[in-house]
Amino acid sequence: MFSRVQLPPPPPPVEIRAWPDREALLADRAVVLGELVKMHVSPGRLAVLWLWGVLCAVGWSLVGSAIVTFEQSYDIFSTVIGVILVGMGACCMVPAIILVVVGLRRDRHIRRLLAAWGGLDRDPVRDARLRMPGVSLVWLLMSFALCALGLYACIAVPATVEAGRGAYGLVALVMGLGMTGWIVGLIGTTKAFAHRRWVLRVLIGAPAPEPLFSVGGGAHR
Repeated sequence: MFSRVQLPPPPPPVEIRAWPDREALLADRAVVLGELVKMHVSPGRLAVLWLWGVLCAVGWSLVGSAIVTFEQSYDIFSTVIGVILVGMGACCMVPAIILVVVGLRRDRHIRRLLAAWGGLDRDPVRDARLRMPGVSLVWLLMSFALCALGLYACIAVPATVEAGRGAYGLVALVMGLGMTGWIVGLIGTTKAFAHRRWVLRVLIGAPAPEPLFSVGGGAHR
């Protein structure tokens, strides 16, 4: 079986397909689609996305704390502390951002594979377990809530901060955390809608393609 790191290959071109009959094709299709759906919208993937978001938020918290430190004091000791906080924050944020970008590129590849394998044929019985309405709803609701909380932090909280010493650093800290939550929530919401669109277009709404094999087992030409 395919690992979570290695993606399955796309379906072979029509001229070199070697399935002995349609049932073998449907069985392979079901296995590959099941793995791809897990890689795309499983609860574990949601936890990983939020973990990356938390790592980025921790990094920005350190950077924001450094900004507040620079604003409130100008002595050597505070400067050294601020520089250390910036370095620690960068060590958290940079890997998190890289992982998010890599994950987005991987998700785009997964969606292409889902469309390619799903378009081979129709199998309503096996496809029913691929719809995962409950999991996609969890993705949607949790991501939407995180988006709303992030927007609130970016807009409402800075508006209530009174001008003064350290105010700009505090605003930067809160807005950075809010933006992180908004971006992570937007990614999750987009994935939930993408999965639902794939279900409607490929598993349910799309017309069934011409079968690769006839009832008697012979290949169509």
